[in-house]
Amino acid sequence: MAAKTPENLLTKIATANINNDEEVPRSSTLMLKKRRSELWENFVQRERDAVGGSSGEIEVEDEVEEEHHETQLPKCKNLKQFNQILSQMILTGFIRDTYAASRVLKFSTDSYFSDIDLSFRVFNQIENPNGFIWNTMMKTYIQKSCPQKTLGLYKLMLGKNGDRDNYTYPILVQACALRGAEFEGKQMHSHVLKFGFGLDVYGQNTLINMYAACENMRDARNVFDKMPVLDSVAWNSILAGYVRVGNVEQAKCIYEKMPVRNTIASNSMIVLFGKRGCVSEARRLFDELPQKDMVSWSALISCFEQNEMFEEALKMFVKMVAEGVMLDEVVVVSVLSACAHLSAVHTGKLIHGLVVKIGVESYVNLCNAFIHMYSNCGEITVAEKLFNAAYILDQISWNSMISGYLRCSLVETAQRLFDSMPEKDVVSWSAMISGYAQHDRFSETLAVFQEMQLSGIRPDETTLVSVISACTHLSALDLGQWIHAYIRKNRLNVNVFLGTTLINMYLKCGCVENALEVFDETAEKGVSTWNALILGLAMNGLVEKSLEMFAEMKKCGVAPNEITFMGVVGACRHMGLVDEGRRHFDSMIQEHKIEPNVKHYGCMVDLLGRAGMLKEAEDLIESMPMTPDVATWGALLGACKKHGDHDRGERIGRKLIELDPNHDGFHVLLSNICASKGDWDGVHEIRGIMMQHGVVKTPGCSMIEADGIVHEFLAGDKKHPPMKEIEIMLDEMAQKLKREGYAPDTNEVSFDIDEEEKETALFRHSEKLAIAFGLIAISPPSPIRIIKNLRICNDCHMAAKFVSKAFGRDIVKGAPTDQHDALKRMVATTTNNTWVNTDVYYLQEVRGIDLYCKR
Repeated sequence: MAAKTPENLLTKIATANINNDEEVPRSSTLMLKKRRSELWENFVQRERDAVGGSSGEIEVEDEVEEEHHETQLPKCKNLKQFNQILSQMILTGFIRDTYAASRVLKFSTDSYFSDIDLSFRVFNQIENPNGFIWNTMMKTYIQKSCPQKTLGLYKLMLGKNGDRDNYTYPILVQACALRGAEFEGKQMHSHVLKFGFGLDVYGQNTLINMYAACENMRDARNVFDKMPVLDSVAWNSILAGYVRVGNVEQAKCIYEKMPVRNTIASNSMIVLFGKRGCVSEARRLFDELPQKDMVSWSALISCFEQNEMFEEALKMFVKMVAEGVMLDEVVVVSVLSACAHLSAVHTGKLIHGLVVKIGVESYVNLCNAFIHMYSNCGEITVAEKLFNAAYILDQISWNSMISGYLRCSLVETAQRLFDSMPEKDVVSWSAMISGYAQHDRFSETLAVFQEMQLSGIRPDETTLVSVISACTHLSALDLGQWIHAYIRKNRLNVNVFLGTTLINMYLKCGCVENALEVFDETAEKGVSTWNALILGLAMNGLVEKSLEMFAEMKKCGVAPNEITFMGVVGACRHMGLVDEGRRHFDSMIQEHKIEPNVKHYGCMVDLLGRAGMLKEAEDLIESMPMTPDVATWGALLGACKKHGDHDRGERIGRKLIELDPNHDGFHVLLSNICASKGDWDGVHEIRGIMMQHGVVKTPGCSMIEADGIVHEFLAGDKKHPPMKEIEIMLDEMAQKLKREGYAPDTNEVSFDIDEEEKETALFRHSEKLAIAFGLIAISPPSPIRIIKNLRICNDCHMAAKFVSKAFGRDIVKGAPTDQHDALKRMVATTTNNTWVNTDVYYLQEVRGIDLYCKR
């Protein structure tokens, strides 16, 4: 899909009459400028040739009357006629007349068909430009968004000792303000004083504005305080400066001292109050305004929208329309944002109709706001139609549409649009990377990030949060560490989200020291940062440290939330601290006034179930004030299997497959319970039910990173390239494990086959294949990190422990899956080869949204 711009149309209008015989290229503005230059130079040459071969008079092709240039210029309608007039002035020497030269330059700078390069060529033809001519050219550069050239022209002016007046330096100071060039601005300030313009009120006001634009309010205030005369512009300028830097106290002080508090000043204060969250003060000031203009209404509506008071924003907008106040695109954009947050698509459509009625629907920022609103409300087809029909599209348009597709889970459509973009910026790349991560497509997340690196676009903090999250899910620690090094090297700001994501990654990969280091270095710690550390420490078996950090969190004045207590109760669960778990559960309700949800009850059920208190766990489920979810029953089912309560387990298992007949994990666990007590008829019955309902067991898949590449293994895999070497290592593992006293737990095999076949099947589990590959491909002392998509079986759990001891290697294994499964996190080291068996609830907070993941 190609970008749509009005460039072709504007080009056609601007150059329609340059030459009747030549077609102007439309491919780009650059080509257009080049062509204009060629046509102008060719025309001048033709006229000179004509003068040399005839009487010396220029014959104008369109028979422009040979009148004085003052009467010719107003009649000039196109570039060709202007070039004829200019050539006539150059050849007759009339360009040397300063007044005439200033007139033709001013006409060139104001004409729609002339560009800035042509104006500069006109300027270069003037031998002795006066102050007005210098000022006109410098001001033109500002108007054409080239403030840096204004300063360059001033240097040329100084070299030629050009005339300066009280209009020159305000133009130059304004150029510095637009560029945020404080150093050059101070130089201009010194020249203002040096050449005697220090008392000019207009110049002083521009100095205040320049310093304010550079956020140097000390010097801005110094200029303000020394002004002999303070007009309304000076008061508004210094007030606007304090508003810009967000200094509420100083702004209020200036506002109260103003001799006349005009509407402009009041509007600035409303804007400031909105930015600083002082909504009540903004509303009070608005209500006290004797005269409210469109900006007053827009400022208050934006104030409500910025402070997430979306309903109030809509109410104020309705009142604004009812009072007949004229609308502009700024206020409509704020209201559409409120509609998007409230999913108020009907209101958004009414506003759309109003915008069409008043005739501003073609504004590109409004189009972008409509695209965002419709896609956010699930009306992606309407958003797509707006995008395709738009007369002008900018970078935000493309990014908004891509984000809209991703928000509506149309990932492939978003990718196609992304691929067709004429130009991609960091927001475009970040949208695609975040989109893949949010849809659990982590391999694609890393692939797009690598493309971004190759394109030369530097990622921002938002992008890196998604990439680190993908590294965590894929256990790609090497890439995660590289990103952390990249953050440090480029001195990126480690905000709450980035710091929390790094801590989470390191803890899930077993790198506790790295996680603690990041935590200590993170200046801004939110509740999500503390939650990640508390959960992660418990996940790595450091339960005591986890509970210590919970106590430290409260000492630091950070209020725990419902997620924190999931981690705290979960930490108690790991160590079987039933009484302490109950105490924290009760304190959540009584001390912190947090109402427990179904996940908290599920955590308590798991705590009791792990401790073998199966009846009490079932009683707790029956007494829950809300309907228990399948995850809570699933925790009890797992406990029944662990403690060998087959009858209770079978009863709960059959209840679960009735509640969630499509959940493969519950069917498999029930089948395993039946197999554990030798009920092969029950096993066949469960498998028949799975076939009847079309339930397919998710194949076990283990992933391991080696040399920056993530390798995947399936159970019984024979297709991996170094399979021969892996088979040899499996044999070596089997021999060493037997010498260490390992005996395969054949109860994990739910097939009615002999023991030898069961042992062979166990050794083809994906975890063991990944461990064998890790022993080959990863050199010590680097740990072997494996992540699995399913619950890790007890035999692989024990086998990894023996491998760690027999081969002297650290092994970190994790099993992240979807929201309704458990995470078994295990760490074995040569120094402490006691497994930490931690089926935990992991809660990840991304961009301020608590995302519950039971893994």
